[in-house]
Amino acid sequence: MRVDLFDFELPQERIALRPVSPRDAARMLVVRGGGAMEDRIVSDLPGLLRAGDMLVFNDTRVIPAQLEGLRGEARIGATLHKREGLRSWRAFIRNAKRLKDGDRIDFGANVSAIAGERGEDGGFLLTFDGEEPVEVLLERAGRMPLPPYIAGKRDTDERDLSDYQTMFAKEKGAVAAPTAALHFTPELLAALDAKSVLHETLTLHVGAGTFLPVKADDTDDHRMHSEWGRIDGATAERINAARAAGGRIIAVGTTSLRLLESAAGEDGLVRPFADDTAIFITPGYRFRVVDGLMTNFHLPKSTLFMLVSALMGREVMQAAYAHAIADGYRFYSYGDASLLLPEG
Repeated sequence: MRVDLFDFELPQERIALRPVSPRDAARMLVVRGGGAMEDRIVSDLPGLLRAGDMLVFNDTRVIPAQLEGLRGEARIGATLHKREGLRSWRAFIRNAKRLKDGDRIDFGANVSAIAGERGEDGGFLLTFDGEEPVEVLLERAGRMPLPPYIAGKRDTDERDLSDYQTMFAKEKGAVAAPTAALHFTPELLAALDAKSVLHETLTLHVGAGTFLPVKADDTDDHRMHSEWGRIDGATAERINAARAAGGRIIAVGTTSLRLLESAAGEDGLVRPFADDTAIFITPGYRFRVVDGLMTNFHLPKSTLFMLVSALMGREVMQAAYAHAIADGYRFYSYGDASLLLPEG
């Protein structure tokens, strides 16, 4: 499909630079099959779901994966996006023309790394010096990797250390938050429990590739970045049992959806999974296990807007986004939410 079919105009003032407080006070646009829309808030969610439905969250934890360093006199910026080994990470590099295979970058705080061969995406493999876990090094020298559409408008600060983590964050390894879950609070989860809405967690370490623009003119020519995910056997069994009992599987965030669909067979059953996934979901895809999605509002011409268009229909999502823009919804990582229910 042509990538420009997924374009839309977004005024800059619609981009949220801070989350609302409390988190579940964010607005939520409910979009149902056929295009019916309803303006709600996130704390209304218990009344919109049924007993036996299951919400599936991503428990990845964002690491301070953005580094600033020097190669000699040259300033080098690095955003880690995928672990490749105990001490090695793939990284997107700013000022990459000043870096070559074998160069050492000094990131300060006694943290340094050797650049390996340049990859097809223009990034480098960085292998960190020393014996401390890389996560420990990042705590010393790294910064929270806010998305470029926020970082380009303001500096990262102490608030982001908590604002950009979900209440489920446990497994370290993401360089971007699974932002739909940022709207959840213990109080909202308790209200969902009281309505017998089930929930489970899986792990998908979100990479910085999620923010890369689609440069191809046709979706067939776009290559997705891979991300590592895991669903254990017990979790897979509970998801399958909920669906067999008539509950809807509602992914909280596109990351949860992509991993669920990667782990599901043609029969719709979720199987244990621990591997990379580069699944690219566009209109025409047949969903195997996911019955709905709660997600934030995404970039024009992005793989994530293509995904929600695959779930609901492109025309429906273009209309929903037009409504959201006209009605003042806040977009992107710190913005408002949508609840997408294709079967109504």
